[in-house]
Amino acid sequence: MTAPPHFDADFLVIGSGFGGAVSALRLAEKGYRVVVIEAGKRFAPEEFPETNWGLRRYLWMPRLGLHGIQDLTFLRHVLVLHGRGVGGGSLVYANTLIEPKPAVFDAPQWGAADWRARLAPHYAEARRMLGAVRCPDLGRSDELLREIGAEMAGKDTFSTYDVGVFFGTPGEAVPDPFFEGRGPERTGCTRCAACMIGCRVGAKNSLDRNYLWLAERLGVRIVAETEALRIRAAEGGYEVDTRASLGLRRPRRTWRARRIVVSAGVLGTVRLLLESRRSGGLPNLSSRLGDRVRTNSESILAADAPRSDLDWTGNVAITGGVWVDHETHLEAARYNPGSDALFWLTTLLTDGHGRIPRPLRLLGRILRHPIRFLRGLVPFGRAARTTVIVAMQATEGHMELRLGRRSWPLGRRGLASVIPTGEKEPVSYIPVANEATRRLARAMGGEAWNTWPEVVFGAPVTAHILGGCPMGADAGHGVVGFDGQAFGHPGLYVVDGSIVPVNLGVNPSLTITALAEHVMSQVAPDVPLRGTFPAARKGMQ
Repeated sequence: MTAPPHFDADFLVIGSGFGGAVSALRLAEKGYRVVVIEAGKRFAPEEFPETNWGLRRYLWMPRLGLHGIQDLTFLRHVLVLHGRGVGGGSLVYANTLIEPKPAVFDAPQWGAADWRARLAPHYAEARRMLGAVRCPDLGRSDELLREIGAEMAGKDTFSTYDVGVFFGTPGEAVPDPFFEGRGPERTGCTRCAACMIGCRVGAKNSLDRNYLWLAERLGVRIVAETEALRIRAAEGGYEVDTRASLGLRRPRRTWRARRIVVSAGVLGTVRLLLESRRSGGLPNLSSRLGDRVRTNSESILAADAPRSDLDWTGNVAITGGVWVDHETHLEAARYNPGSDALFWLTTLLTDGHGRIPRPLRLLGRILRHPIRFLRGLVPFGRAARTTVIVAMQATEGHMELRLGRRSWPLGRRGLASVIPTGEKEPVSYIPVANEATRRLARAMGGEAWNTWPEVVFGAPVTAHILGGCPMGADAGHGVVGFDGQAFGHPGLYVVDGSIVPVNLGVNPSLTITALAEHVMSQVAPDVPLRGTFPAARKGMQ
């Protein structure tokens, strides 16, 4: 059934990341007319940069003429790395598809019992759709991390992970191997390690290769370079004011849809909903909007070797990880040689315990090791000899997001982070992560590194921000119900990492995808299913 003429769509999906992509396909399968708007650009594989020094195609800073896939948002209490473009975070994520520990689902913040069982079939479907497969081999840094993890934990806790990558014959293109020929042509992974700057090979199972690809074949329209400004309730549905995200004139348009799915990622979703409530368009949104924002208790560190004549890359971005204690999960990540552009964020490894403030400890280290410090200021050539350590915990710690003045650009209005009085703030120092990275650097014969924001400002760096629109039993405990629908505004759904109510302690992409599958399974079909695809069909039974 087509939407009435005065509606542009039955469902307007805002954002094309994991939540938006799942929503687009599942709603189209159920007979709805769907439009997806995405602030970023659409990229073909050959349009991704060869290294992340290709800033115009790597970084998202439109005011500077940079229209790439990696966005960096600086807030007072966190630096967030997140994706832009058709496919959202899947364009820059490290392919890692793992489930949290079972105990994570026992946290009271979930607000309902048995979430692990509830999500089990959706995890299975997410794995099928994202092409999850066990990484077939490990790199040098993985073997060292295994040894260090065993030393610190007293046993071998290393696991090789499932990743969303096509491991065919390296460099050889084949017809779609995932959806009985209905998907795009794929090329075998070449182990170039460029997963986090955009896969030029065609091996990465990013969302434009599965959910979004199949959705478009069912008639879903994807409108790129379009930014949502605010939403307001209207007769029979909702209106969304938008403008072009690129260009000088940036024309505006208002879209009308019966229902809305907001999947703009934590920062985009929370800001859009806060602005929509402030302007009076969505007056009934819960007062919990913007609360309980988490960093996945994450810390980013690095260890390097003095020379690059040994291969410290040569694989996919992440292949496995260890648990160095019962709550701390470490992964060894890598960029392809030449992708050194983000290493300006690093500084000398500095512990944060004791009475001496961490910035003063760093100053002392700089004075004792000025040559090491100065070498760290030069990023060129570091990717080839550096292993990035991603530390994550499921421990509690959160902040709030409110409309206010941004830390950067200075004075610009947008989201501002706030630490609630008396609450535990997100961690910016994980002692066992520092110790593990120190040991890894020693084994590599090089130096260990933290990041500037963590050491100087106490602000963690995370690629996995969560929360802000938590699920709950009612508006006093959450922004959306367990069906993803916003309290106070029927037909308005939130489907992305912002509904995750806890720190997961592992990469969240698979969990966000499973949650999106769960939410979409609650939406009744508009008409009998009109042609699903094999992997999707299994999950619908």
